[in-house]
Amino acid sequence: MLSVQNVTMRYGSRILFEDVTTTFNPGRRYGLTGPNGSGKSTFMKILAGELEQQKGNVVAPRKMGILRQDQFAFDQFRVIDTVIMGNKGLWTALQERDAIYEKTDMTDEDGMRLGELEGTVADEDGYTAESDAAVLLDGLGIPESLHGRLMSELQGGQKVRVLLSQALFGNPQALLLDEPTNHLDLDSIHWLEEFLSRYKGTVVVISHDRHFLNNVCTHIADIDYQTIIQYTGGYDDMVMAKIQVRSRIESENAQREKKIDQLNEFIQRFAAGTRSSQVNSRRKEVERLQPSDLARSNIQRPFIKFDQRRPSGRYALDFEKVRKGYDSDAGRLEVIRGFTAMVQRGEKIALIGRNGIGKTTLLNALLANAPQVTERGRAIDAGEVKWGHEASVGYFSQDFAESIPKGWTMVDWLRQFDPEATIEQIRGVLGQMLFRGDEGTKMTDVLSGGESCRLMFCKLMLQKPNVLVFDEPTNHLDLEAVIALNAALQKYEGTILLVTHDEDLIDEVATRIWHLTDEGIEDFQGPYDEYRANAGA
Repeated sequence: MLSVQNVTMRYGSRILFEDVTTTFNPGRRYGLTGPNGSGKSTFMKILAGELEQQKGNVVAPRKMGILRQDQFAFDQFRVIDTVIMGNKGLWTALQERDAIYEKTDMTDEDGMRLGELEGTVADEDGYTAESDAAVLLDGLGIPESLHGRLMSELQGGQKVRVLLSQALFGNPQALLLDEPTNHLDLDSIHWLEEFLSRYKGTVVVISHDRHFLNNVCTHIADIDYQTIIQYTGGYDDMVMAKIQVRSRIESENAQREKKIDQLNEFIQRFAAGTRSSQVNSRRKEVERLQPSDLARSNIQRPFIKFDQRRPSGRYALDFEKVRKGYDSDAGRLEVIRGFTAMVQRGEKIALIGRNGIGKTTLLNALLANAPQVTERGRAIDAGEVKWGHEASVGYFSQDFAESIPKGWTMVDWLRQFDPEATIEQIRGVLGQMLFRGDEGTKMTDVLSGGESCRLMFCKLMLQKPNVLVFDEPTNHLDLEAVIALNAALQKYEGTILLVTHDEDLIDEVATRIWHLTDEGIEDFQGPYDEYRANAGA
C-alpha cells in the first residue's frame, strides 16, 4: 500500500498542499493532475522518497518503479544493464557476484557469499533478467541491435523509453511515472496503455495526455484547493464531477442568499416593532443559512485563439516528388522518398508514425521556402514545393532555442511579429497565456520549457497566419493548456499541419492523415477515427 498522512509542503508563504491524507491502493491506476506549478512533481518525489515532506508520514511498498527524468545519468552503461538497474537489489547482487567470480583465488567466505548471492539472484528472477529486459525494450520500440549499446549513443527519445523500461522492470509493487508519454510515438503509447492496464500493483502517473489518462486511470488524484481530492474514473470523469460539485454548491448558495434576503427584509421591517421573538428567530435562521465557502481553485486555463489576417488561396500548399535524406555512416539515408500532395485551404492534417520515421523531416522539407518562417536549416533534396496565393505560415518548432533568440524581453521579441500592436495589446496577449503583470519584461534567456511554449503561442496569435505548422506543441504543456490548444485548433479556419503524439488532439482536430511508414507515406483523406476503422478492416 502507498499512502500519505497529514503531509504538508509549502515554499515560503506559498502552500502547495496542506495536511493531505490519501491512500493509493493496489490494482488501481491514479492520474495525478493539477496545473503547472501546483506541486505534482513535488508530491511524486515525496512518494518516491526523493524529497522530505515538511510534515506528515509516507508509507510505501518495498519495491517501487520510478521513471527517472535525467536522461544522462546512465550514459556510461549498456542499455540492457540500465533496464536491469530498475531492480536495485538484483543489480547489486549481480555486480557483487560477478566481482567474486573474477577473483583468481576464492576464499571459503567468498564461496558462502556466492551462495547467498545466487539465492538473491534466483529470488529476483535474475537468470531471466536480460530476456525480461529485452521484452520491455522491444515493446517500447528499442530494437535488439541497440540493447548492447551504451546509453550515450542513443537519441533523447530512445533514452526516455529505456528509462521507462527501467521503471517497469522487476515487477515493482508500485509505479511512479512522471510524464511517461513524453517523446513516445502512438504505437509505444498504446503498448504502455495495455501494459499498465494489465499491471496488478499501484500506479501513480503524471501526464498531460488526456486520452492516455482516460484510457489508463481508474482514479484521479487532483491537486487543487491546497489539498488532494480523489475521483473515480478518468480525467474527463473528474472534470465532470468537479463541475457538478461546484455547480451544486453555487446553486445552493444562490437559494440560501435569496432566502436570507427575504429574512433580512422581515427583520428590517419589524425590528423596532412588537414581533421581537419572530425577529430573533429569523436572525438565527440567517446565521444558519450563511452560504458555503467556495475555495478558490488554482486551475488557470490560458485563452488561445488563432486568427487569420486574410485567408490563403484555394490551395494552401502544393508539392511534387519531395525527397529529403541525411548522410550517415552507411551512406545517404533517404527519409522522404518522392512524396506528392495538394493541401486545400482549411484542411487540418496530422502527421503520424513511429519516432524517427521522418515526420519532422517532412515538415522541414516543406518549410524550406515557406513565407514568414524565420527558422534556418530547412532544406529539400529534390522535388518542388509551392505555397498558395497569399499563404502566410506560422511555425511552432520542437526546438525553442532556434525560434526564440536570447537577449530579448518577451514584449520586445513579440513586437516584431505585429509592429502595429500597442504595448497594451501585446501585454493582453501575454495575459491570455497566463503571463501576469511585469512578467512581460522577463528575458528570453531564462524561460522554462512551458513558458517558451506559451510565448510561441503568443507569437502565432500576433502573426495571424493562414497556415499553422506545429511540431510536437504539447510536450511542455499542462492538461489545461492542452485542452485550450485543442479547442483553438478546432475553431481555427485556416490550414494546419500537425505532428503530435496526443491522440485526442489528432482525433478531434485532424481532417486528413499522413501516416509515415518504412514503405512510404499513406495519405488518408478523412478524420482519424475513420482512418483507424479503415486500418482495422
